[in-house]
Amino acid sequence: MGAEAYQSNVVAGPGGVMTEEVGVITGEVTVRTVVVGELVTVRVQYLDADEWYEVEGSPLGRATGPGPRLHQEIVQAVRRGMPDGLTGFHPPT
Repeated sequence: MGAEAYQSNVVAGPGGVMTEEVGVITGEVTVRTVVVGELVTVRVQYLDADEWYEVEGSPLGRATGPGPRLHQEIVQAVRRGMPDGLTGFHPPT
């Protein structure tokens, strides 16, 4: 089974995005959602940076919804701010 990967640039909302490696990152970021089987990994990086950081709470179990829709839901959550990472994020069904 192949991986599905989606990527978007966005400005992180209030409180930024909590990551596993460096804590909260803020400002312009790139969000990458990778779906492999039942797991969804979410990573972010500062725009045009080399380093990627895993969002706190990643990987998620996959929802029944399609990957592109799931990625857009994650991007919208980043726009609103994710200071607690993926805690409380519920993938679309």
